[in-house]
Amino acid sequence: MKDGEKEMSFLEHLEELRWHIIRSILAIIIFMVIAFIFKGFIFGTVVLGPRTPDFITNRLLCEFGAYLSELLKRQVDLCINTGNWELINIKMSGQITTHITAAIVAGLILAFPVILWEFWQFFKPALKDNEARYAKGAVFAASMLFFVGVLFGYFVLAPLSIHFLSNYQIDPTVSNQINVRSYIGTLTSICLATGLVFELPIVAFFLTKVGIVTPQFMRKYRKHSIVVIFILSAIITPPDVFSQTLVAIPLLLLYEVSILISARVMKKKDKEYNEFMKDNNSETANTA
Repeated sequence: MKDGEKEMSFLEHLEELRWHIIRSILAIIIFMVIAFIFKGFIFGTVVLGPRTPDFITNRLLCEFGAYLSELLKRQVDLCINTGNWELINIKMSGQITTHITAAIVAGLILAFPVILWEFWQFFKPALKDNEARYAKGAVFAASMLFFVGVLFGYFVLAPLSIHFLSNYQIDPTVSNQINVRSYIGTLTSICLATGLVFELPIVAFFLTKVGIVTPQFMRKYRKHSIVVIFILSAIITPPDVFSQTLVAIPLLLLYEVSILISARVMKKKDKEYNEFMKDNNSETANTA
């Protein structure tokens, strides 16, 4: 609480939090309605895009395979999602509920910066001036990391996962008839998972700020973190080594960035502590 501001009661804090939550929900609803209206673009281009041969990732992989084939003088087939398989709906209300679900997910993703901003505005008065100034870019950084993670999941992981899962068979006599809700659930879970995982540097920043982790701690358990990262990569990707490695590499880089951020926060905290002790000692000496 800053000087000159009236201290709020517990009920007043709850009322303030309620309005921040309401504004966050309104932002989600607004973006959800927009996504619901633009059904053709959301489904025809965005949602169903990764399963088509013309999708940019599928096309680039196929072109890269052709380049390698010419360079190595041997066939290198990297083309994915070339099959003309159909999605099916098995419930009467399946398509409308799928439409609503996809719109909600789109609204949640697009409203993510607004949600962060609202919660930042709620917690900001509790911070000291130097803390608020030091963390003022946190909302922007967290939003950018989230969107980068979502885009990474959408353009890199989703096409690979869709290709692997749609073509995997336990026996040639068992054919895949994929429900549209299952397809969308896989796509959204990948994008949301990578978006949240890419928040690792922000999490490291705040955990260091409150004294839970230190750069020394993160360096000490770097080997353990590598194992955890590969386990996490295995969870959010199809069970093949290439996809897991593809996810693990940026996560390992983010972990190293998190160590640098943690070290910077600790350096700032040590500097503030030394200045505080210096001022305190000066006051004690003057009093004596």
